Amino acid sequence: MSPGITSKEGRAAFRGYETWHRISGELGGDKAPVVILHGGPGAAHNYVDAYKLLARDGRAVIHYDQLGCGNSTLLPEKGADFWTPGLFIEELENLVDHLGIRDGFHVLGQSWGGMLGAEYAVTRPKGLKSLTIANSPASMKLWVEEANRLRADLPKDVQETLTRHELAGTTDDPAYQAATMVFYERHVCRVVPFPPEVTETFAQVARNPTVYNVMNGPNEFHVIGTLKTWTVVDRLAAVDVPTLIISGRHDEATPATVQPYKDCIKGSRWEIFEHSSHMPHVEEQDLCMRVVGDFLDDNDS
Repeated sequence: MSPGITSKEGRAAFRGYETWHRISGELGGDKAPVVILHGGPGAAHNYVDAYKLLARDGRAVIHYDQLGCGNSTLLPEKGADFWTPGLFIEELENLVDHLGIRDGFHVLGQSWGGMLGAEYAVTRPKGLKSLTIANSPASMKLWVEEANRLRADLPKDVQETLTRHELAGTTDDPAYQAATMVFYERHVCRVVPFPPEVTETFAQVARNPTVYNVMNGPNEFHVIGTLKTWTVVDRLAAVDVPTLIISGRHDEATPATVQPYKDCIKGSRWEIFEHSSHMPHVEEQDLCMRVVGDFLDDNDS
């Protein structure tokens, strides 16, 4: 934990399981807490740990591991019918009530977390003050189209390795994993080698792959899971809270995948980080914290 930021961990009972959470800073202050929704699905909180820095200005920051990953109940035996956006919305609602923050809170979702945040916001939950959608597509059809476009710019030998192993069903082969990292270092995190918290998230997914594999697939650009046809575009007009949209200039969440959020959420603001890919909170950390922190400050009342 950063100097001057205290933290407290806990567990919330949910459907007979447990959701691990950590509060950085103190609840009950003048500023409304912000709940951080990690990506993946199933990536755990590690790689978005930097958002705890928002607590330096007196705001409680709540990280949690969604069911199926990290420090929460893992449930590797569960199938596709269990792992749905509805499950994770219900889990978030349960956590809000467990922590007693229903009177007012912000939500920041990164990647899949932003997709989940949008799903949540269209239900107009009581107490939600603002939504930050960070590095998230509004449609997986758009995401796959853009991923294929980015993939076509990779070196030919990398593309051939990816295609060969996907056709053979050998996406766990080390050569495939190495080829995948070429894409990741361009479009997921351009700080190389990856910082420890990012590396730990990749390791966590490898240890607990169920949610990611079921809902997404083997990697960020070979999407064959249950989310492959997901879209929130037709429901975004229902979002009625101030919304900040974040993406990186080199992001796998390209402008085409993000544009529907800006087009459909009334009054939304879009900030593009020029020197970032999918993780501005890592790649341009100070600027990211300032942009997000100012937005949250503007929407506390």
